[in-house]
Amino acid sequence: MSKVLITTVPFGDKNSLPLELLEKADIEYLINPNNKKLTEDQLAELIPDVDVLIAGTEPITDKVMERANKLKLISRVGIGLDSVDLLSAKRRGIKVSYTPDSPSPAVAEITLGMMLTLLRSVHISNAQMHQDKWQRIYGRRLTEVVIGIIGMGRIGTRVLRCMQGFGMLKILVNDIDPNYELNKEFKFDWVSKEQIYKEADLISLHLPLTQLTHNMIRTEQLLAMKQDAILINTSRGGIINENDLHDVMVKGHLSGAAIDVFENEPYSGNLAQIERCLLTAHMGSMSIDCRTDMEIKATEEAVRFLTGKPLESEVPPEEYQIQNQRL
Repeated sequence: MSKVLITTVPFGDKNSLPLELLEKADIEYLINPNNKKLTEDQLAELIPDVDVLIAGTEPITDKVMERANKLKLISRVGIGLDSVDLLSAKRRGIKVSYTPDSPSPAVAEITLGMMLTLLRSVHISNAQMHQDKWQRIYGRRLTEVVIGIIGMGRIGTRVLRCMQGFGMLKILVNDIDPNYELNKEFKFDWVSKEQIYKEADLISLHLPLTQLTHNMIRTEQLLAMKQDAILINTSRGGIINENDLHDVMVKGHLSGAAIDVFENEPYSGNLAQIERCLLTAHMGSMSIDCRTDMEIKATEEAVRFLTGKPLESEVPPEEYQIQNQRL
């Protein structure tokens, strides 16, 4: 009997169809017994004799794959591939698939929610009300600020679509590989990251974590932003240097920040000491519909593979090439 290890949790708790698909195909499965994100060593202990890994964001390194004597497929629940050593997988003949479109609507919507929350200081008022403090806070509207979006892939583009109902907005965007076809659908200006840091009142990051983007925003970039700028990261932890962000916010720079992703998760760092810093537990994709869709599609790939059918969402060759260029 084939064996599947499911490392991402929760899994199948809002919709049991992914587990039913495995059971119907007579596939044995084990759900992460630790019930939290696995470390490299923990995953290495669980991986022997596993045929397919239905994976989250835990580190799937060469060390892990060295222990995976039967592993032939990594089916990623989500889009990010920074936690997967694609080149090691390729050398070992392990296929990799993912669910790139499923999380986009939920991440885009939570990003918009964070924008509005920080612009109107909803999070601060909520905290004060729970402390029996009544203070009305002035805020800004989306139409009154300059919005900067760095990263114009699936989610960055969908964030723009979510904002269309707000009317004429001043938007600056940046991408390492600009898609000028987007100018037919949206009104914005392609600019450098440096111009966004300098001119935007609200900056939202939608980037993969690579050697180019790791620690991309440090003290220098943070101080280049306006004193009352807002910074949002719903993409990947490690793009913003969390200690630098803490230090500049403690000194009064930036009117707010919203961080959903962290370099080490679960997060327990010093940003929690800053009231105007909104922190969420990597829940951008955690709407019931999007999370369920991710789980179903990742499981369907596992079942297809184990029943001899072709994969439908295999990671494209260019992702391997990009990772090779980053090393």
